[in-house]
Amino acid sequence: MTERRLYLGPLTDSRRWEAVAIRPDDVIVVTPPKCGTTWMQTIIALLLSGDPEVETELSIRMPWVDIRLRDLAEVAARLEGMAHRRSMKSHTPIDGLPLDDRAQYIAVFRHPLDAHFSFRAHLHNTPLRWFDHWYPEPDPEGVTFRRFLDGGPEGFDADAMPLAHILRHYEAARAVADRPNVALFHYADMQRDLAGTFARVAGLLGVSHSEEVMARLVRQATFDNMKANAERFCPSGGKGFFRSDAGFFDSGTSGKWQGVLTEAELAAYDARMEAELAPGARAWLEFGDGDGDGDGDGDGDSDGEAGTAAR
Repeated sequence: MTERRLYLGPLTDSRRWEAVAIRPDDVIVVTPPKCGTTWMQTIIALLLSGDPEVETELSIRMPWVDIRLRDLAEVAARLEGMAHRRSMKSHTPIDGLPLDDRAQYIAVFRHPLDAHFSFRAHLHNTPLRWFDHWYPEPDPEGVTFRRFLDGGPEGFDADAMPLAHILRHYEAARAVADRPNVALFHYADMQRDLAGTFARVAGLLGVSHSEEVMARLVRQATFDNMKANAERFCPSGGKGFFRSDAGFFDSGTSGKWQGVLTEAELAAYDARMEAELAPGARAWLEFGDGDGDGDGDGDGDSDGEAGTAAR
C-alpha cells in the first residue's frame, strides 16, 4: 500500500499519522468505533506488561492518534518519548494509515448492526453534539437507521459511522490481510473464546507468560470485570469526560437490533449487505469465524444463508 487515502471528518484526521514515526515493534489497533477497540487495547496492555494490575490509561498510554481533540504536537512528543513498546489506536480504515512492514496491525470487527446500536448508546454518553441530527432521541421516524444505511464512507459521514464506513474498513483490511503483520479479529470470536484470543494476540506480539499469569490476565479482561472497574478500563476513565464510565461498556451483548428494527429496515440492510459482500465475507463480518483464528474458515455461518439480519 503505497498511496494512503485521506479521511477527514469533524472528529478525525488521518493526516495526523504523518507526525508519528512508526517503530518496528509498534502495535496499532485499527477498528471501526464500538467494535472492540478498548477490549483489544486492554488485552494488548495486559500481555505486554504481564501484570494483571497494570494501569491501562488507554487515552494517554495507547493514544488514539486520529482524534482532533488532542494537541497533535503533544501526542507525537509523548509517543516519541516512550521507551517501552508502544501501542496506538485508529478509527481510520487501514488504507488511510502508514502501513509499515515492521509494525503489527490488528483489525477488529463486529456485526455492523451491533456496532451501530452500541454507537448510538455511546454518543448519548458523551458531551459531543456534532452528530445529534444523525442520532436524534427520540427517533420515531427512524432517521438514525436511514442515515446509517445511506451515509458515505468518508468526510463528515465517516465519523458518524454509517454502514459504508464499516464496509470501507473491512474492504481495506481484507485487501492487506495476507500480510504477516496484519491480523483480523472478530468481536464474536473474542466473546466465544477470550482465552484463545489472548493466546493468539500473544503469538502475534511474540510474548509468553505462564498458564497461571495468563489466566489472571484473561480474568481482568472479561466484560463484567472491565465494566465493574470502568474508571480503570474506560478511555479517560475517572476524568468526567463520559456521563458514565460504566456506560461506556454498554451491554457487551450481540443481537442488539432484534425486536427493535422493523422488517422493512432489516430488508433494506440485507439488500445493502448482499450488494456489497459475497456470502462468505458477509458471514464473517457479521458472525466471525467460530474458531477465532481470523482466517475466515470457521463456522461463522459461512454458507451465507444464516447471514441475514433477521437471524
